[in-house]
Order: sequence, then structure tokens, then C-alpha cells
Amino acid sequence: METLRNWSSLRGYFVFIFLTTVSKGSACEAPTSPECFKKNASESVYTCEWSMSQTDGNVTFDLYFNKTKFKGIYQTWRTIREEALIQRREVYIWVEAHVGNSSCSSPRRSVVLKDIVKYDAPQNISMSWSKNSLSLMWEAPEKHPALAEVWFRRDGHPAESWEKIFTKTNTDQVTVENLSQHSAHWVQIRQRSTQVKDPLWSHWSPVVIVPAELAHKPEVNVTIKRLNGTREVTLTWKLMSHAAAAAAGVTYRLEDTQSSLGCPCLRTEKRRQHLKTNNFTIYVSYSPVDISVIARNAAGCSPSATVHVPAEPTADLKTCDKTVDNKSSKKTCKQWYELQDGGLKPDCVITLESKKKQVREQERKSVALLQDYVGYLYFEHMCDVGKPRTVKTCLYYQKEGAPRREPQDITVFGQTHNSANLSWKAITSEDQRGFLTHYSLCSVKMGSRNEMRECHNISASLRKYSLENLTPGTKYNISLAVVTRAGAGPAARVTINTLQEKHMNVWLSLGLLIGFFFTSTMCTVVLKRIQNKIFPPVPTPVIPDFSPNQRGQEMLEGKEEVDELILLQLHPERKTVPQEAEETTTLRGEWDAGSDEDVENESEGDSRMSEGSGDESPGSTDQEQKSSRVKKLTDLEQVESEIAMLIYRNGLVFDLKTDSP
Repeated sequence: METLRNWSSLRGYFVFIFLTTVSKGSACEAPTSPECFKKNASESVYTCEWSMSQTDGNVTFDLYFNKTKFKGIYQTWRTIREEALIQRREVYIWVEAHVGNSSCSSPRRSVVLKDIVKYDAPQNISMSWSKNSLSLMWEAPEKHPALAEVWFRRDGHPAESWEKIFTKTNTDQVTVENLSQHSAHWVQIRQRSTQVKDPLWSHWSPVVIVPAELAHKPEVNVTIKRLNGTREVTLTWKLMSHAAAAAAGVTYRLEDTQSSLGCPCLRTEKRRQHLKTNNFTIYVSYSPVDISVIARNAAGCSPSATVHVPAEPTADLKTCDKTVDNKSSKKTCKQWYELQDGGLKPDCVITLESKKKQVREQERKSVALLQDYVGYLYFEHMCDVGKPRTVKTCLYYQKEGAPRREPQDITVFGQTHNSANLSWKAITSEDQRGFLTHYSLCSVKMGSRNEMRECHNISASLRKYSLENLTPGTKYNISLAVVTRAGAGPAARVTINTLQEKHMNVWLSLGLLIGFFFTSTMCTVVLKRIQNKIFPPVPTPVIPDFSPNQRGQEMLEGKEEVDELILLQLHPERKTVPQEAEETTTLRGEWDAGSDEDVENESEGDSRMSEGSGDESPGSTDQEQKSSRVKKLTDLEQVESEIAMLIYRNGLVFDLKTDSP
């Protein structure tokens, strides 16, 4: 039995080798041996393909499966249903071509049809980068993995040879590793089944250009121009690199939460714009809007660059009046943004338009409608020539209540003997439960008989306050409460102890005053001395009150005792000693004129006394006259000594002339 099988195989082999093309004329060229296959294992139709250099309309083909003949074929392929063929046994297949009166046959080949599958060439190939790995994806012909052959080379480098890899696909994709994501590449792919015994390679896919990865988000610049209830938002961004723009180039997708082609509230989904330019202008209302810019090429998308345009700030934002309600209107669109600490909750917005309520949210699946004791920022929009325009903005509470919490983290600092400072943190929006009107700060002095309660209303925007005019060394109880239009909430309490008044401050002030005067005096003295050294003062003459007759007057006032009186008569031509002294001593200067006169008067008086005594004592002796003369000379010497003392006084020198007798 084994021998028969070997003989059968050898017979088929020899038949395939030695069977030559039968030609009837020289105009026919033999076609290639046909390939018959299914495109996947589950198909019920076989496709047979062959090739021939001459394929004009005068050529017809006959396809043979053993003795079964399919004739009259005008293409180089033919589909045949599996019911008409022998699939599980070996059969011989060949093609016979007819050109005019000539005919020729291809080589015959032996095949088992059920073992042959040939996939289509990969089509519609998509790609994506993940760092240095390139993923290639296409529609898989079967759910089973296949074998793929990938050829690639860098774009813009035609001299480089193609690199190829063989890898198994993960049903519908293949990953090529260790490629530079910053460069563009050319790629070709073919595939083969792994589920049958004799799979055939598919045809090559068209050459696909893979652009570089868009690794960075676009750098977007925003310019906002405020118009009458509308904002003109202009976006510009940098173009991507040339490698990223390879193949089909780069497009930019813009998404915004408001419609840029019409009025807001008419569409709740995001509006998308696809652009090839690097700028775009949209018009939005005063309500907040998020605009995202994403660059896209054949290899994927860049990270999203999101531009948040906050709600337009309005000076002196007031509470909504009674005209604001939650009823729909045909001409306007109403929006309520729930307030949170530091801003709005963009995912909690209630939109009302066209007589129906629409709730738009991005993160949660459901958002409650208007709630009591919850604050909202209310916007009312309308359409103005196809552009959104905000006509009203205010703070909205459907129902108000008193706050449910006290101010947080109240702190006392900077105490003095008559003041103290307070600071605190505001409560959250959820705890306010109404419009915050002011803070109520009350203080009570402890230990006094009449505990008077003093209260102050503090602005709602303040977080610090200074208490003044407190009593030194006193304890105070302080309470602080948040007040809304519905009433005051719980109070936060704290105790303040003022410092004792320091009397040493008076002595300190007095000491500082004395020190100031002492310092100023010392500075004046030092400066005066410096001035005297640099610019010495001109001396001023000092004329003392000197009277040369003072000693003579004392002598005259003294008591004399005369034991004996002798009167002598003097010759008239003889001068007395004082007169000679008067003539021999003369001072210059006008200041000593009065002194000279006094000396002369004294001399004359002495002369008269001498003459009188001479008259009264004519019988005196010569010895008595001599003693009298000596006494007078002694008095004259004393006068001259006093005059000499006046020659130098306070640095002044006066000349003294004397006449020789």
C-alpha cells in the first residue's frame, strides 16, 4: 500500500515535469500555472489566478481541474463555488490559452484545494506611534493571527535599502519596534495565513507614508476682544514640523462647548471644526467656554491644548431680581452655573431654552436641577445676527437660608494695651446658603458690672479686622458670625486679653527729651569750637572801669592824725613832685584820657594841700619836709604800678610815652 502511494506521488511529479506546452502555431505564449485559493477559511468560493504577457481581447482561457473544464474565460482569473470542485483530494489544475488559431497550456500542478488560503493585500492601513514603536493596523481577514512581512525605510532617503521583518499579527495589527518617531517612513506589508497547510502570500500593499509622531500639543495663543455682550476669541498656533506633516499633512481640530456657527444653547454637544490653517476666530458669550485644539496626521493625534475662557468678570455683580425665573423663553437662552469656592463648576450647568430643560455635563451622568440653598451664576443669552450675546448676569438663589457654619480659623494677633487684630477664613459656598451681606462682630468686656455688648458690621469682602479703643488689662469675649439676607449663622468665639498700660513710657519719653537737648547742646559746642579753630574771632577791646583816683580817694577817706603841723612857704617857681610825675608820664589813647585827668586833679589837690600845709606850718624843719616828700613819691609809685598793669589787658598792647624830666 505504501509502495502504491509513492508511485502515485512520483507519477504526479513526472507528469508535472515532463508535460510540455502544447502549441498550435507560433503566436501563443504559455500562461503561468494557476493558483486557486480561498480568501479565508470560511469562504465558499475559490478564486483562481494566473498571468500571461498577452492579454488583449483576442485571448480566451480554459481552466481545467482534472477532467473538469471551465471554458470561455476572458480574464486572467475566475471564481468557482466550492460545490463544483474536489476540495479534499489531490487534483491537477492548468490553464489553456487560445489566441486565434493557436493555443498553449500552462504547466500542470497538483494541489489539495482545502489547504490553500490567500489573503487579500492589506488595505486602509492606519498607524500610530508609541514612543519608538510603530503600530500598523488594517482590517483582518480572519480572527486568527497571521504572519506579516513588513518592509520599511526612512522618507527622503531613497539611497537607503529596505529593511524587512517577519512578525505575527495580533489579529488586526502589527508592531514595529526601534523606529525613530521623529522621522517619516515608507512602509509596505503583505500577509499570510497560519491556519492552513499551504498558505499563499498576499499581494503587497500600496506604499504607505507614515508621518512623524505629534508628541507635543499645539502652542496656542489667545486674544479676547470684548464687544457688546459678545466676546471675539482669536486663536493662533504654531505649525507642526515637516516630518509630522508628511503624507496627507496636518489638520487641526477645534472643539468648543459653545457653537461658533450660531447661537449658544441650541446645541448641547461639542462643536467641531477641522482646519488646515493655524488660526481661527469664534464668537462666544459671557459664560465660560473651553476650546481645545488638537493636531492630527495619519499617525495619530497630538495631546489636546485646552484654552479655558472664563466667565466675563462683571464689576459690582448683584443678586438677581424677581424677573429671573426658571421658565423657558423663545427668544433667550438661560444658564445656571453652580458656584464653588474660587469659581464655577463647569460640569454643573443647567441650560434652559426652547421650552425645555436641557442639562449639560461633562464628567457626571446626571446633574440635579436647581436646588434650594445653592448659589448659581446666572446668564441670559440671545442671538444677535448669528452671534451669541449675553444680556444679563447675576447671582441666583432659588431659596435662601441662614449660614450653617461659623467663620473658620479665627485668630487673634498683635494685641496692645488698647487694640487687637482678628483674622479668619470664609466659609464655603455650600455653607453660606444665601447671599452673604456682612459679618457681625460683637465684643463683651468681662468682669464689669454693666457688660455692654458692642457690635460692628464688617464688609463681606474682609478677612481681617482691628478692634480699637479697648481698655488696658481687660479680658474681652469676641464673637463673629456670617450674615445673609435670611439671618445670621453660628458665631465663632474667641477671648482677647489686652496688655497692661506701661507708665515707663512717660519716663522714657522724658529721658529721650533730655537726651535730645543734651545731644543738641554738645553738638552746638563742638561745632562752635570747630568754627573758632577754622575762623578765629577778632578780639574786642575790653575797657575796664578803672579810676586812678580810687586809691587816692581811699587815702583821703582814711583818718589822719597830725601831731604837729608846720607850715612852710614854698617858692612859686618850684614844682611839686606830683606835678613832675604828671609831666613825665603820658599815655596814648582816648580810653586813658579820663584817668589822666583824675591823676592831674589828684596832683593838684596834693599840691594845694602841700601849699596849705606850708602856709599853716611855716616853722617846720627840713627833715619833716623830706619825709613828706618821700611819702608822696611812694604814692606816685603805686599809681604808676597800677597804670603799668593796664599796659597789657586781653591781648591788647598800648604804647606808653614818658618824658624825661
